[in-house]
This record gives sequence, C-alpha cells and structure tokens, in this order.
Amino acid sequence: MEHRVYIFAPTFSNFARSIMLCCEEKGIAYRCGMAPQGTEIGFRSPEHLELHPYGKVPVLFHEGQTLFETNTICRYLDTRFTGPALQPADPMARARVDERCGEIALYIDQALLREIVLEFAFPKGTDGRVRRDLVEEKLPAARAVLQRLGTLLGDSPFICGPHYTLADALLTPILDYVDKLPIGGELIGTGPLQHYLERMRERPSGQQVLNAG
Repeated sequence: MEHRVYIFAPTFSNFARSIMLCCEEKGIAYRCGMAPQGTEIGFRSPEHLELHPYGKVPVLFHEGQTLFETNTICRYLDTRFTGPALQPADPMARARVDERCGEIALYIDQALLREIVLEFAFPKGTDGRVRRDLVEEKLPAARAVLQRLGTLLGDSPFICGPHYTLADALLTPILDYVDKLPIGGELIGTGPLQHYLERMRERPSGQQVLNAG
C-alpha cells in the first residue's frame, strides 16, 4: 500500500509513537523518519526550522502540506481519515479528551519523560552516568502524576472511559518508556496502571509501534 502520510521524527520519539499509534488504530499507511523527501534532514538544521519554527518533532507531511504539534496532528488524522473514531462525537466528551491530551502532552510528559526517562536514556553525569541525585529530586513529581493517572483511570479500560481515544495514544508511549527503566517497576507498580499498560501493549497497534526501532 502506498504510504499516505510521513511522520518527520525519529521513531524513538514518544510523540512520534503517539501519531504512529493513531495511524495503526485507524489503518492509515505511514512512514516515520528524518527523510521525508528521501534525503535526511538534520535536526535543527535550516531545513528543519522551515518545517517547525522551534526545531521540534514531529511534523506531519500529507498531500503536500505540513503540520506540527502532536495533538493537532492526531486530531487531524482522526478527522481526515476513515476508521475507528478516536474522539467522541459528544461535545463535552470530546472536550474532555482534548483536556486529557493537553494534560498528558504538557504536565505528564514533562514530569515523567523529560525529567526522568531522558536522564536514563541520555545521562549527562560524570563519565556518562545517570545523575541519581537529580532523579531523586524529580521522583516526587513523577509519583504525583502517576497517582493522578491511576485516579483518572479508576476502573475504566481506557484513560477517558470505555473507548480508546487520542489520549491513550499520547499516554501509552510515555508509560511504556517509564516501565522499562531500572526504577520502572517501582514507579508503575502492579496495580491498575500496569494492567492498563499491558492491555495497550497487547493491542495490535501497541505490538507494531512500541517495538519500533
């Protein structure tokens, strides 16, 4: 099948993986990488800054147009393509999904991925070691947002209720990375969040995306 969209980002980006999950859930053909036109674009190069004025990823390429910001891209894909709806039709329910997506992309991503995961993935301590003192300093905020997520999830199968939504696509890659940390088991625990993550990993979309290189 011809690839209908291109996601400009490294495949390990959690936000790129969120878009990939949306594509998988809706059956949208896609590619992901740093060479949208066949030639690699350097990170924060002039060419990159033409695509995203702040030098961030991901950027969506579709039908000769580009679009940045993950939440915007996911909403566009859900509206533009057929397949299972990832946003409710009811205005308040849709607004609640938008609210949750914003919370995940801003506060939860910052507390978990930016502050904790990236320190393990790209340690900046002496001799390339993880700065454990910095991690310890950030752990209270990480535990607070995880507790918040557990409260939001409650007994629901998905983070916004009975159906898979864009919010699940945003949350799953973050939790997947946290769970794989040396301290991931302690943070995620063995309760509802762990069970939720296992269900998301078992979905066909999760099997395709979370094992991406």
